Amino acid sequence: MTVIHLFFYRNGNLKSCRVEGHSGYGKKGTDIVCSAISILVRTAIQTLEELEGVCVKSDLSTRGIVDFRVEQTEFGEKTDAELEFAGKFLEKGFSSLVSEYPENVILYKQTEA
Repeated sequence: MTVIHLFFYRNGNLKSCRVEGHSGYGKKGTDIVCSAISILVRTAIQTLEELEGVCVKSDLSTRGIVDFRVEQTEFGEKTDAELEFAGKFLEKGFSSLVSEYPENVILYKQTEA
């Protein structure tokens, strides 16, 4: 099973994401669920890395684990909106996979207190 942890700041901005494990839907290397998760996460990381006012620290070095943290270096409405959208995008994509493959993906969402 793939376990996904999404963390948000109180204002709704994406803080970090950790994905680990093989979904078990198919063989490693041909698993469509793992592929979908990988595309969502890698696209989010690449998009976030291109944003002004945002620094992304990611670790993709271990197969089966993706971990990234978003640090906001400039504050303003535009950056806030982009980080909020990124979080909503990931949450929507992951939630869709959980709905379709509940035995293969679990999503935990946490917002700062």
